[in-house]
Amino acid sequence: MSDSLKTFEVRGGGQIPSVGLGTWKIPDEVLPTLIPEAVSFGYRHFDCACDYGNEPAVGEGLKNAMNGGASRDDLWITSKLWNTYHHPDHVRAACERSLSDLGLDELDLYLIHFPVTLAYIPFEERYPPGWLFDPEAENPSMKHVDVPYSDTWGAMEKLVDEGLVKNIGVCNLGTAMLREVKAHARIQPVVNQVEMHPYLTQQNLLRYCQEQGIVVTAFSPFGASSYVPLSMADANESLFDDPDIQDVASAHGRTIGQIALRWAVQRGTVAIPKTQTALHLKENIEIYDFELSEDEMLAIDGMNRDRRFNDPAEFGEAAFNTFYPIFD
Repeated sequence: MSDSLKTFEVRGGGQIPSVGLGTWKIPDEVLPTLIPEAVSFGYRHFDCACDYGNEPAVGEGLKNAMNGGASRDDLWITSKLWNTYHHPDHVRAACERSLSDLGLDELDLYLIHFPVTLAYIPFEERYPPGWLFDPEAENPSMKHVDVPYSDTWGAMEKLVDEGLVKNIGVCNLGTAMLREVKAHARIQPVVNQVEMHPYLTQQNLLRYCQEQGIVVTAFSPFGASSYVPLSMADANESLFDDPDIQDVASAHGRTIGQIALRWAVQRGTVAIPKTQTALHLKENIEIYDFELSEDEMLAIDGMNRDRRFNDPAEFGEAAFNTFYPIFD
């Protein structure tokens, strides 16, 4: 079968691998060996963020992988600007901190993590700063500040000008806000990273992004699995127990995870599953030697429930005493 779906071209040049390893919630002690192991299985794309709190360990893993023969030119490394650094005065320093932690001179992609603007917290006070302004307060909460997204985007563009990052993009934006960014952008966003899985297919957003030349990266491509331990999803919402996708998996002799990832890639999105085991690392990238039929693609599309697990309106209030909606 053709390798045409192994990478997708981004605006302005460059190829982003269609399956990457998400590093959210992977413990520090695992990453230095996990990343070289992932590279040995064929991974070239690693998705990171300041907020994950593990970029130094990711950097150690990347160093080990490159010492083992991996070429930096063949790797695609993404990181993200956290909510407390949206003011233009703080964007470059935040990027430089991620670069230092990762042991890199340049990022392939730098994303604005959320359309959420929180009060600045200096590195020396707390890093990563998280969501709460003062965790020791009697009723700790998030502290919103007004920073226009266009100001943050302008500072992101300067990172490209100054050679710190090759590409810039966004996360968690809908079509209306994407139009606003595009209207004032000198450098257009190349990626929109959003929650996307068979229970949240976001067909209109995907179509819009594809028509505008914006690559969509699907985080949480397995749906509820990352959120059940955080009490952000119920165990009975697991994609791995769904009989409809199980039927497709059985027809192909594949795992449900492989079907979910093949569906994601075949519809033109990048997927960044998270795992800590060699078995699942290998499984998750072995999706290029089979194809889903049009009927199977439509059947999985039809599983949509508009079920969003990662929503600041819900977890912000539950965990951080702050109602902070960003999705209508």
